[in-house]
Amino acid sequence: MTRPDRPVSPLASPPAEIGGHGLLTGQRAVVTAAAGTGIGFATARRLLLEGADVLISDFHERRLSETRETLAAEFPERTVTAVVCDVSSTAQVDALIAAAAERLGRIDLLVNNAGLGGETPVAEMTDEQWDRVVDITLNSTFRATRAALRYFRDAGHGGVIVNNASVLGWRAQRGQAHYAAAKAGVMALTRCSALEAADYGVRINAVAPSIARHPFLAKVTSDDLLDQLAAGEAYGRAAEVWEIAATIAMLASGYTTYLTGETVSISSQRA
Repeated sequence: MTRPDRPVSPLASPPAEIGGHGLLTGQRAVVTAAAGTGIGFATARRLLLEGADVLISDFHERRLSETRETLAAEFPERTVTAVVCDVSSTAQVDALIAAAAERLGRIDLLVNNAGLGGETPVAEMTDEQWDRVVDITLNSTFRATRAALRYFRDAGHGGVIVNNASVLGWRAQRGQAHYAAAKAGVMALTRCSALEAADYGVRINAVAPSIARHPFLAKVTSDDLLDQLAAGEAYGRAAEVWEIAATIAMLASGYTTYLTGETVSISSQRA
């Protein structure tokens, strides 16, 4: 689906995924909500491709195990381990960070990818729907950031946190008030926590994707809406999940050592 008032962009066809460049060689990373086929999985895979050892987490035990096996088979030279974690639980999030430090030997990077969306008009939204989206999307990012900062503070070797926000933290979309409010909160949490994290030698940034199409997103959003959103992009297409993951890897790498408290928009959408 393309806009009739403009030609098809030469960039409308997704490029081939770029290879690894060793950006994270020797690093040890934790990625939340990494099971399945979405941005979390693509991020874990990209970190491995860039030379990191990775611990993935998710609340879905079977899917998490299958994801670990898939990644371990592709990257036999790297450490790929997994811990089941419900990010709505402070105890489980704290245990995740402790387990990651033990299994990997140390933690250099945390990617807060967990989030929950859905389409519900404000007038029809229940307290439970609002609370669930805000808890999984915003509160879980706080829980993991808090646990990681305590670890980095005590370990004394610095680190990096990258949060997954959304362009809806800036832009309006019908039916997305709970998700947009939570993602705007992730952006504010990123800015404020980054100031404090600097005391521990830790950088905290966020990415804000516009639309990256994958099977999980299709379960919570209609195809018509996804087509409409993709058509609104300057390229006339959604991002590939690896394109989001590559930007996360860049923010985790030594290429962005003076960048903290920022949210990087991953979007080709016109203003």
